[in-house]
Amino acid sequence: MKRVVQILCFTLPIMSLAQNFDYPQTRKVEHTDTYHGTTVADPYRWLEDDRSAETAEWVKQQNSLTFSYLDKIPYRQAFKNRLEKIYNYPKYGSPFRRGEWYYFYKNDGLQNQSVLYRQKGLDGKPEMVIDPNKLSPDGTTRMVQFNLSKDGRYAAYALSKGGSDWQDILIMDMNTLQTLSDKCEWVKVSGIAWQGDGFYYSRYPKPEGSALAAKNENHQVFYHKIGTSQSADELVYEDKANPQRFNTLSTSKDQQYAFLYLSDRGKGKDGNALFYRENGQKEFKPIISEITDNSYSVVGNIGKKLLIQTNKDAKNDKIDLYDTETGKWSAFIAEKPEPLGGVIFAGGKLFIEYSKDVTSRLYVYGLNGKFENEIQMPSLGTVSGFNGEIEDTFVFYTFTSFTFPPTIYRYDIASKKSTVFRNPEVDFKSTDFETKQVFYTSKDGTKVPMFIVYKKGVKLDGKNPTILYGYGGFNISVTPSFSPLLIPFLEQGGVYASANLRGGSEYGEKWHEQGMKLKKQNVFDDFIAAGEYLIAQKYTSKDYLAIRGGSNGGLLVGACMNQRPDLFKVAIPQVGVMDMLRFQKFTIGWNWIADYGSSDNAEEFKALYAYSPLHNIKEGINYPATLITTADHDDRVVPAHSFKYAAELQAKAAKSTKNPLLIRVDVNSGHGASNTAKAIEQQADIYSFIFYNMGITPKSL
Repeated sequence: MKRVVQILCFTLPIMSLAQNFDYPQTRKVEHTDTYHGTTVADPYRWLEDDRSAETAEWVKQQNSLTFSYLDKIPYRQAFKNRLEKIYNYPKYGSPFRRGEWYYFYKNDGLQNQSVLYRQKGLDGKPEMVIDPNKLSPDGTTRMVQFNLSKDGRYAAYALSKGGSDWQDILIMDMNTLQTLSDKCEWVKVSGIAWQGDGFYYSRYPKPEGSALAAKNENHQVFYHKIGTSQSADELVYEDKANPQRFNTLSTSKDQQYAFLYLSDRGKGKDGNALFYRENGQKEFKPIISEITDNSYSVVGNIGKKLLIQTNKDAKNDKIDLYDTETGKWSAFIAEKPEPLGGVIFAGGKLFIEYSKDVTSRLYVYGLNGKFENEIQMPSLGTVSGFNGEIEDTFVFYTFTSFTFPPTIYRYDIASKKSTVFRNPEVDFKSTDFETKQVFYTSKDGTKVPMFIVYKKGVKLDGKNPTILYGYGGFNISVTPSFSPLLIPFLEQGGVYASANLRGGSEYGEKWHEQGMKLKKQNVFDDFIAAGEYLIAQKYTSKDYLAIRGGSNGGLLVGACMNQRPDLFKVAIPQVGVMDMLRFQKFTIGWNWIADYGSSDNAEEFKALYAYSPLHNIKEGINYPATLITTADHDDRVVPAHSFKYAAELQAKAAKSTKNPLLIRVDVNSGHGASNTAKAIEQQADIYSFIFYNMGITPKSL
């Protein structure tokens, strides 16, 4: 790719909107890149420098404009008050056990971070283990991992600051609850895998330049021994010849095995290689020596035999046995018509979740691979938080749906019965709302599922404020789940629609493949068809339809508002991948090549360029009212994506668009809100922006 750079020191004139406010001045540079014979301008390349004073000033001016606009919305504070009230109830995580101690997370209501507690037995008195709220003045330091040693004597826990994906791992003595002096830095894309008197983890070398934007390369696996400095850690594995690989390691529950996973998504491969070594050995032996598009994941071991979940010759996944003594494979649990989700090995059983039309089914299998029974769910929804040890007689799981708050169940293995362990009390009546699943037709005739949630009695008159949400990528399924922050929108007569677009895992790998690389347009077609369905069925109309999505979903919103600006009244692209020609240049963006393709490939460049949100904004178009959101510590999808997109949108569409085109940049936050307060503030701003631009005044909040 050839590059030509020439900086021109001039600024765009201030442009006025019909709503009587001016966009900040944005400097242009004459910068072009040539891709396979096509010259592409990049006039806002300078906004990629997150450390420059000029970028900081640009952000300051944009935020000043955005918040002055939001401040004028009369019911903004009322939305925030209602969100705080409904969010303010105790929230618990599913318990997990080590020895006589049961550990669980709890948030009293509006705490910025959940607190970790433990108690002896299920009836013991809880004692606090770690309160992340005390680790930073603004409550933006999060505990993102907590992993106990096999005997429960020590715990390794990982902290993230200000919303960054970078982690520091610390060690706690569980007898004294005192943190030791050990510290492992520059950890990213890593678990914590205990074995012996230490643990394995993955890290990158300390980045040069911006820690939040620099490309992450040379992923290394280390072993840290308790009581030593990080400089003494043993380098277990690295591959300098392939710097854009992920190298991660896990251990079996009995810690007899260590499993090394290698993936190369930067080269467009969606699977992984897999190696193992037994405790005490130095050399890793191959199970799968080459990286292909097939995935392999060890879910447990029965003696010398490993249970491995794989999609090889099974688009919906299956479980096979691998014998470490003979190196032979054998079938264990065959592929089903429904995609296989999570697998938990506990209490001498296998608990396996399958997804049928995007809702969970939970089955119990014996260690002989034979089906034993189904665990009945209270309704259509999603199972998560499954915890249990090999010797346990009961296990815990959490069930949720759109209007069913996360409820923790205790399942007794002998009696095969589930009972409620903890039932949250939320300030709303679930019976006032209903959820419908529909199957609509996309552009090419594909049937796509969508959940529609609303207050009972809603009139199908085309005048309901509606939020259409989607993701559609990376083999991720968007399942029914409860968010108290959705309820105030539904209380106002809002309709919430969640479309299960191609590119996700809702129907296995085939569904994923139909929304990847050269087929990515299918995802946008699915989303647009969802909007058309909602309008045709009179849930809403184009004057009352908002679209929302984050990360890959932000890309979705950006692409669809370019392709069908007439269909939507409001667009909320959040932390979106907006520059599809350069996403691989930052942090771990190269990892997304497996899903998107790369501008380095001529055929893939053509497809990327055709839908890239940044490169398909046109002059003379009346775009929807747009509130772009990002954050200064987002080191997954760097904020430069949103910065450049906002600048281009304002420059090209200010004169032709009657609606506001704004960007909201959060401070000391990351790819997601870094604490509860920020999440509530952002949600209040989004709801206020949507209602204000639809011309709707909320009822009493």
